[in-house]
Amino acid sequence: MVQTASRLILLRHGQSQWNLENRFTGWFDVGLTEKGIEEATAAGALLLASGIRPDVVHTSLQTRAILTANLALSACEQLWVPVRRSWRLNERHYGGLTGLNKQETVEFHGEEKVQEWRRSYSLAPPPMVPDHPYNPNTDLRYESVPEGLLPTTECLADVVERLIPYWESQLASDLREFQTVLVAAHGNSLRALVKHLEGIPDDAIAELEIPTGAPIVYELKTDLTPLKSIPISDRYLV
Repeated sequence: MVQTASRLILLRHGQSQWNLENRFTGWFDVGLTEKGIEEATAAGALLLASGIRPDVVHTSLQTRAILTANLALSACEQLWVPVRRSWRLNERHYGGLTGLNKQETVEFHGEEKVQEWRRSYSLAPPPMVPDHPYNPNTDLRYESVPEGLLPTTECLADVVERLIPYWESQLASDLREFQTVLVAAHGNSLRALVKHLEGIPDDAIAELEIPTGAPIVYELKTDLTPLKSIPISDRYLV
């Protein structure tokens, strides 16, 4: 019998203000809506009802993920657990698309081009210019990121490339030390992590959509691969 070594919980932040406004958000820092607050709190209540208590939490450096983690941990009575944060868990950087309304962008550039920017594994949107009104790269929270690593745009392949070193170091270390690790992050950083865990091919990952506020539960073996090979739809906590 294969023994479970640890449990990994993935949680996309609750609905953000720019989710509601249908805007490309990326690295720009926005807060949660009332619905987002409710989603994050409900996720924590699900963890509590299921008897799942995170021993440590990892978040991005973005407010919507941090607030989601805090609300979920409070609801499952684990607000006191250790917290790690990293820019490597940030949302995908949408470059020059940041702040634009998605439907208006479709009307201007055409649906095919925008869909390519959004879902292509290896094609990034146009880069963000330094004087962009929503440029997040000068934010104090990124001062410690080594020069040359701060993106001005990203495709999903870029997100995978920056996330895997974090998975192989900090996340792997905590998964070997603790029973349950919670990662509160974003649609694309979590898609990148799921792609790695599941071995999803590059041309198939476009089909994966991760909803806000819905915990995904992975039981992991000692080598940190999933215990069971099941559809991701069966991993959501309900």
